[in-house]
Amino acid sequence: MTDARLRHGRASLGLSFFAQGVAFALLVTRIPAIQDRYGISDGLLPVFLAAVPLLAGVGSVVTERLVRRVAPSVVLRWAQPVVVLALLGVAAGSEIWQVALALGVFGLAVGALDASMNMLGVSLQRAYGRSIMLGFHAAYSLGGIAGASLAWVGAHWDLSLLVSYLPVAGVLLPAALVGSRWYADGERGGEQSRGPSGGRGGERGGDAARKGALEGQGVAFKLLLPLCLVMTFAYIGDSTVSNWSAKYLQDVLGSSEELATVPYNAYMVTTLLGRAVGDLGVRRFGAVAVVRCGTVLAAAGFGVVAVAPGAWAGILGFTMLGLGLCVIVPQTFAAAGRLAVESGGPGASDAAVARLNVFNYVGFLVGSPLVGALGDAWSYRWAMVVPMVLVLVTLRYARSFETQQAGYGGGHERPRVVDVGRGGNEV
Repeated sequence: MTDARLRHGRASLGLSFFAQGVAFALLVTRIPAIQDRYGISDGLLPVFLAAVPLLAGVGSVVTERLVRRVAPSVVLRWAQPVVVLALLGVAAGSEIWQVALALGVFGLAVGALDASMNMLGVSLQRAYGRSIMLGFHAAYSLGGIAGASLAWVGAHWDLSLLVSYLPVAGVLLPAALVGSRWYADGERGGEQSRGPSGGRGGERGGDAARKGALEGQGVAFKLLLPLCLVMTFAYIGDSTVSNWSAKYLQDVLGSSEELATVPYNAYMVTTLLGRAVGDLGVRRFGAVAVVRCGTVLAAAGFGVVAVAPGAWAGILGFTMLGLGLCVIVPQTFAAAGRLAVESGGPGASDAAVARLNVFNYVGFLVGSPLVGALGDAWSYRWAMVVPMVLVLVTLRYARSFETQQAGYGGGHERPRVVDVGRGGNEV
């Protein structure tokens, strides 16, 4: 595998992360418009919203089994177009059953997409021999900002959902399909896997991939449990910001409606900035140090939010949260892949990533109702203390991010080795 092949695989996967960020942001930021279009009641809306991450969890579990037989790049190649088409389905329907079907397909495809993207990211990082995972998630954050901006344009100009979504889908769909030509699958069970395009020798690569995946499927859940908890608590923190920052600033800190939109924007921007430079920190100081610093900064952010005397102090706290939480999730995926490889070989990595990905959705589902219930029963200031404490649990498990074999930081990098297959996507 040439360095050029690795670069192509990295660029194409970065494009995939970016496209997913755009698609997901377009959906979640236009929920009020979706509700109005289909006449979904306030009582029924939470059911629809909860169904998406629930089905995404199902999609992730199915992907774990699917990649025992086909390479993750194949799953990603077809899951991403389905996500974009499902988004169009949400915009094009007129009956409530149609939006329910479209959101169901969207959820299942997102689960497969998230799992397979991170599988490829972990295997590429292993091939590079240094931290690159945060860069992929930075592309996702950039896509989220772009998608939210496009959604704002649609809302500002009172465009229909279909008019808003169709041009974006017209760009994302062909870009994702063309970019998938250069996806690079990693080493699986001692032999090399093939990319999705097949070509001569594709059967040998596919057999090797299936063999490697089957050999590695038995990764012990107890090995992943600390990382699963970290993932859950990180997404509880993330969903707290996305669902409650505006309400907290307006209702608790007395800001204007316009100012109440600033915290989440600041959170998104600082998340992007933190991830853009995070890989450099991991290479220099090691994953454990970066995760610990991010955890302390995120907890401090929640603390500032909880005691903030006014709106601008609250915005500062949410900004700190973006810089702190942004490093935890990508490093958790990377750590799961490394631990799985060390315990069960390269084939174990994909199963570990798929299982860990489920807890992304667990945290998303738990976070918003937890803070809402505590806020209603107690106070929203004290409700912010709960995700602060949960995030601090990451310090207890920080050593799970350290491995002896990986060498992604601490002043030393593992030399690049050829552990990504030549693949039928090679030019």
